[in-house]
Amino acid sequence: MKIALMDSGIGLLPAAAAARRLRPDADLVLSWDPDGMPWGPRTPEDITERALAVAEAAAAHRPDVLIVACNTASVHSLPALRARFEPDLPIIGTVPAIKPAAAGGGPLAIWATPATTGSPYQRDLIERFAMGVDAAEVPCPGLADAVHHADEPAIEAAIAAAAARTPADITTLVLGCTNYELVAERIRAAVQQPGRAPLILHGTAGAVVAQALRRIGEPPAPEAPAEGSLTVLLSGREAELPETALTYTEGRFLSAVSPAR
Repeated sequence: MKIALMDSGIGLLPAAAAARRLRPDADLVLSWDPDGMPWGPRTPEDITERALAVAEAAAAHRPDVLIVACNTASVHSLPALRARFEPDLPIIGTVPAIKPAAAGGGPLAIWATPATTGSPYQRDLIERFAMGVDAAEVPCPGLADAVHHADEPAIEAAIAAAAARTPADITTLVLGCTNYELVAERIRAAVQQPGRAPLILHGTAGAVVAQALRRIGEPPAPEAPAEGSLTVLLSGREAELPETALTYTEGRFLSAVSPAR
């Protein structure tokens, strides 16, 4: 079995790590776009053009399923990706976890890139799944890019700025960009209010991998032999995991347990 994941940058690492834990025997193909990232500030048309190119690079390795581990690409490019690749290659998008977050009753906040915040796609999710729940949309300019480059001062500044725009009374926070899951505990620490119940965070990595496995009829098998390989594509070029990826727990885990192809 071969699972491909795509993103503009290293935000695919949480889903890749989840895939490795659920299916240690699966070959993984990670395709991202250092030549074109960040995608967040681009136009929807430009995002779709870049997303199709990154997906083509992954599809050339003949995976069984392709996970779009990027909220921005899922918001703007899923129809084009599905039109290009399905039904031969199932495409699994990443949807901000607004539905499960709203089930807790809120109030909640959704941290996302400027391209996703306020988009018709995200607004539709709020209207469908968070009606009657206070849901604040919080744009986080610069955070995804800072996480991608492992730029510690920029990460700290972007998290602090977004935390300052987040209502103090929220009980739940949706991480609406896959990059944010790499710094989830730092986000929690910045938003958590003293004396209040522990903040509930909702990411997407585990859920999107579970959906990908269901789509291709494969069960989770965490006890399977850890013999799956790892292929990394940087704007279509085969490479090793970049050093920035290894600054995060998920990147170090993938490097440690996946033999290079």
